[in-house]
Amino acid sequence: MPSVIADITMSLDGFVTGEGADEQHGLGDAPELHTWVMQQDAVDTEILAQATAASGAVVMGRRLFDVVNGPDGWNKDMGYGADQTGTPPFFVVTHGPPGDVRLERDLGMRVTFASDLATAIDQARTAATHGDVVIMGGGDVIGQALEQGLIDELRLHLAPMLLGGGTPLFKAGTRQMYWQREVRPSRNAVHLTYERV
Repeated sequence: MPSVIADITMSLDGFVTGEGADEQHGLGDAPELHTWVMQQDAVDTEILAQATAASGAVVMGRRLFDVVNGPDGWNKDMGYGADQTGTPPFFVVTHGPPGDVRLERDLGMRVTFASDLATAIDQARTAATHGDVVIMGGGDVIGQALEQGLIDELRLHLAPMLLGGGTPLFKAGTRQMYWQREVRPSRNAVHLTYERV
């Protein structure tokens, strides 16, 4: 059975977006969080390529979907991960699907909508013909998955900045133990991998 991996970038103080995150400003006032993706060094490039290749299916929340599906979102030059060929199926947690799914229409991506996180993860596990199920965000969906104990592995890309506010990754009261499996520093981030005990 595929593992469920939460993979997200966060600030040193635990925020995955800055203030003012919306459909046009997915990271709010903190686009520097993703410097490691946009200005990659050799370590960043390798991390992104490995993560993309190992993605058998991807789960995301509705707010993140609205960002990547929007007019300023993913396109033929910028999409999921390092290599957009053969992109995995995507499962979006939402109370109601949108009317227009530009990712399917313009980019030929496969998108399925699920009413709750556990259902989305189950559907993603079934659809993953290779690799793992990756929960790419947003912070609220990963926070819920951590809180509900649905994560096998946690991958954090720690950006060297303090935000002081925004979307927090961790929900108060969530207490779990992880084994630290890998630490890889780059010029732009520290890439951390933890396995749930």
